[in-house]
Amino acid sequence: MSFPSDGMTRFAPLSRRLRRAMSRGLCRVLLVLCAAAPAVSLFPDAAAAEFRLCNRTQSRIGIALGYKDGDIWTTEGWWNVSANSCETLLRGELSARFYYLYAVDYDQGGEWAGKAYMCTREKEFTIKAADDCLARGFDRTGFFEVDTQEQKAWTVQLTESGQTKPAQGNVPPPPPPPPKPR
Repeated sequence: MSFPSDGMTRFAPLSRRLRRAMSRGLCRVLLVLCAAAPAVSLFPDAAAAEFRLCNRTQSRIGIALGYKDGDIWTTEGWWNVSANSCETLLRGELSARFYYLYAVDYDQGGEWAGKAYMCTREKEFTIKAADDCLARGFDRTGFFEVDTQEQKAWTVQLTESGQTKPAQGNVPPPPPPPPKPR
């Protein structure tokens, strides 16, 4: 019995069968991936559910967010948002209809505020409960309400026209930007 000089010809039938089986398997995998691709692209919002804020001003702004976490009010801050940019504040589907925001303009002064009072502080924070802010050593800050209309994702656009400028006189400057973004 003589063997071919390359030593591989003897195994050629097995290699061809293996190649055919692998190509059939690869075709199946590709077919499954191609079939799944349209389903993934049909639901782009499922992956993009979030609460976002876009700063449409020429200034850097600081953001504090208030929301109901189960039965407890929670406030968080600060997110630093550069001029003409957006930031995701919460990821995933929104669980509540109403969220509350407070924003301060670091460069020009002024703020976006409201009459829903919650607790904040100058440094990065997460505060549970919105009552007795001063007694607990926090600042009492007026947030404005955002009605998400029960959507699963929402984006707030802050513009200079919605901003309240500080009155002239003895108005304290806005808090300095926190040391690191969230």
